[in-house]
This record gives sequence, structure tokens and C-alpha cells, in this order.
Amino acid sequence: MKSLFFLLTIILLVSCKETPHKDFHAQKHSHEEESPSISEIKKQLIEDGFQIFEIIDPVTQDTLIMQQYFMAFLKLGENRMQSKTEADSLQKLHLEHLGRMYNEGFADISGPFGDEGETRGITIYNVPTLQIADSLANLDPMVQAGRLAVEIRPWWAAKGFKLR
Repeated sequence: MKSLFFLLTIILLVSCKETPHKDFHAQKHSHEEESPSISEIKKQLIEDGFQIFEIIDPVTQDTLIMQQYFMAFLKLGENRMQSKTEADSLQKLHLEHLGRMYNEGFADISGPFGDEGETRGITIYNVPTLQIADSLANLDPMVQAGRLAVEIRPWWAAKGFKLR
């Protein structure tokens, strides 16, 4: 019985062993591509038409790139008379739209507010212009149906910072 247990332990350890990456240089290179320099990030953002400026973090002395994003406030629309079935269908399409905006890289975050106020939620668009953000926000089936309305405001944030 001890031999069987020992054998099973060895098999388990061997099967869980991580296999090394076949091409270390390709892995290292791809990691380097994930971390471009500040100047490369700035160059690409400017080429793509984004508004940016730099600041120095007073604590770390790191250079931060501030980028203009566009925050879309989703507000109650003028047409909220849909049946429950229609509203449920629009909600499903709305979530698919927001998912597509995120997956295609146009939006960085979306979510509803936790109260029942006039402003129902937000989406932060990562696009170079207000016109593009407005066009994308107005493709939302809830907005097209008049159930939601959009107000878009420019918003600045440090490039690469994450929510905590």
C-alpha cells in the first residue's frame, strides 16, 4: 500500500511539473513588447490622435502620461414605455454592445450606478475624439430605442493606471 501511495505521489508530482517554454527568446521578446517605453507609448498615442500631456509623480518622480478619455453618462431616456419583454431584450442587447466595445478596445470600463437616480451608469471610452465616443455610445440599442440618453464629457487619467 505504501508503494502504491508513493508511486501515485510521484506520478502526481511529475504530471504537475511545469513544462518549459519551447522558445525562451520569443517569450522574452513578447514580454518586452508588452512593456513599451514611455516615449514609444507617447509616440503611438500622438500618431493615433489622442490628446496627452506628461506630469511627474511627486512621490516616485516617475513620468506619467495623462491621456484624455471620454466618460459617457447613461441617463434615463425619454422613451421608457417598453413592455417588460422589450426592455429585457434591450438590456441583453445593451450588455452585448458594452461587451463588444470593451472587447474591441473602444471602452475600458462600464457599469451601472447603485441607486435609482437619473444617471444610470457610465462607460469610459478610450478613443481619440469626442465625436468617436459619441458615435459609439449612440450605437447602444438602449440609446437608439430612447430608453437611455447619453451625455459625454472629456476625462483625464494617467495611462495604464488601474482601479483598486
